[in-house]
Amino acid sequence: MNDSRTAVVLLSGGLDSATCAKWALDSGFRCLALSFRYGQRHGIELERASRLAAHFGIKEHQIIDLPLGDLGGSALTDQRIAVPDQESDGIPVTYVPARNLLFLSFAAAAAEIAEARDLVIGANAVDYSGYPDCRRPFFDALESAIDLGTKSGVESGGWTIHTPLVDLTKAEIIQMGERLGVPWQLTSSCYDPGDTGQPCGVCDSCRIRAAGFAAAGVVDPVVPTDH
Repeated sequence: MNDSRTAVVLLSGGLDSATCAKWALDSGFRCLALSFRYGQRHGIELERASRLAAHFGIKEHQIIDLPLGDLGGSALTDQRIAVPDQESDGIPVTYVPARNLLFLSFAAAAAEIAEARDLVIGANAVDYSGYPDCRRPFFDALESAIDLGTKSGVESGGWTIHTPLVDLTKAEIIQMGERLGVPWQLTSSCYDPGDTGQPCGVCDSCRIRAAGFAAAGVVDPVVPTDH
């Protein structure tokens, strides 16, 4: 791959996006990282995203304000809706309406300005919370929309939304991250962490993360040994 090829990477501070960022760098992309302050319940993930960008040597990392919290409708953005500590049927209340659609739209705008055609997102459709915007058919449709709705798409096409983790189990993602050297201690997955970033251990994301590390046979450095 040409080392001058640029990709915009969505960097949330979680283990999936960290793995994708390292994957993109090791694939030869020059990476621009985007994170979003969208009204989420805590700022830990943005602090972790900044630390990950610095660790990976990604010099262009932008945090964009996107006030999805003003709309509510999700346990991650509305303090009136509790983060569940039990599994639920169907799409859970932690789903943030149209989040990946909006994030990737901003990423496409940033990429077009940078004369790039590659977007990278750590979406997963296997061990995940059942969000509809984490499936490959959604990304295929959005690729077509970007080709149709951008100047660069009309003139030359070629947009790609890279989802290297979409068909992997969480254990497989962690094994991939181990091979890539992802610093798990800098990541945060919890929906409702404590003030210092300690994971709650009971939310959907914490349970999926714990099961993934256990299945991968890897010790999670974020979780205290007496947790």
